[in-house]
Amino acid sequence: MPLIGYARVSTEDQSPLPQTQALKSAGCAEIFEEHASGGDRARPVLARVLDRVAKGDTLVVVRIDRLARSLSHLLEVIERLEARGAFFRSIQDPIDTASPQGKFTLQVLGAAAEFERALIRERTRAGLAHARARGRVGGNPGLRARDRAALRKIRMARAESYMERLNATAPDWVPHVRRLRPGMAWEDVLRIINAPLPPARRWTQGRLLRAVRAYVRDGFLPDAVLGRAGRRDTDDRLPAIVAAIRGADPDITLQAICDRLEAMRERTPRGRTSWQPSSVRMLLARAERLGLLN
Repeated sequence: MPLIGYARVSTEDQSPLPQTQALKSAGCAEIFEEHASGGDRARPVLARVLDRVAKGDTLVVVRIDRLARSLSHLLEVIERLEARGAFFRSIQDPIDTASPQGKFTLQVLGAAAEFERALIRERTRAGLAHARARGRVGGNPGLRARDRAALRKIRMARAESYMERLNATAPDWVPHVRRLRPGMAWEDVLRIINAPLPPARRWTQGRLLRAVRAYVRDGFLPDAVLGRAGRRDTDDRLPAIVAAIRGADPDITLQAICDRLEAMRERTPRGRTSWQPSSVRMLLARAERLGLLN
């Protein structure tokens, strides 16, 4: 079972060496290092690691806080790993999702997170009910009065909140959109984006288009990505999809590409649902002849 290590420190002044040594001692042959805040979910190295793992791999960290600073982020990462048939292990914490004990610990953590959310909802409802009993009306007075300045502030706050949520998910979709549009139809781009994501984080075409338009408006993506996709011969569609998957991760294995295509429910050239590395190799060769591989 291949072990992939991830080491993180918060500043350039800190050294990840103690973590890398511990990961090597644990048997990690491949180790990724990153200098970034633990509160930042959009970490480029972590995004590359999560896209790199394949079925049967185990992502290993020295401590949980090297991977995530919140329980929700930890569970989100583990969901992404499970969607790809991979596992997670923390050397200094009792979590190893490949073992029954680790799975039980994870279930307890998930239940605790849901319990905490339920408590917050209950306290919010109780607070609002208490305020109403004392004659206080909740909400923004300016908003109730339809004050223009108040409405403008609300719109700006919502726009900022929306962009913050988009920025947190940007590593999942921006690289694909930047590389594949407008050469590939939105339907295929969407399926390539969604293939490695857990169900709760998958995109609809409407949500994706709204996100892309917002990034184009703010200058994070070029206008060209919203252009009309050119027509592509039916025989060239599969090579283009396989080339897009390889382009996102040049080190991805043929078997991992097979798994991705099956997750996309893409059929083989012969109409089968089960993919073999030989079929992927053939399509990659055709993609290279067509100039689809950089």
